[in-house]
Amino acid sequence: MEAITKADLQQLKIDLLKEIQKILPTYIKPTKQWLKSIEVRQILNISPGTLQTLRINGTLRFTKIGGTMYYKSDDLTTLLEGGESKQSKSLALSTKGINEVGGVQ
Repeated sequence: MEAITKADLQQLKIDLLKEIQKILPTYIKPTKQWLKSIEVRQILNISPGTLQTLRINGTLRFTKIGGTMYYKSDDLTTLLEGGESKQSKSLALSTKGINEVGGVQ
């Protein structure tokens, strides 16, 4: 019987992360530049409410055209890789304006 050392576990971790990074882009890299809410929810396997929370707290940037929300696929990839999509200046300004008028905070 062979003893497992911390170095063995560390190497296993590194190997697993490399394998996951090879596989991950094939699952999360959409071919389209812009995704609709339903597509984002399917990729992240989240509810509409969770997606709304990601929008509200600035975790995931979006653009609203008419009544449809669009998300950049690059922002989604950044989010899935452990980064956080930064809130756009226009969204921050519009939120600030709402709060100053006494809207929902």
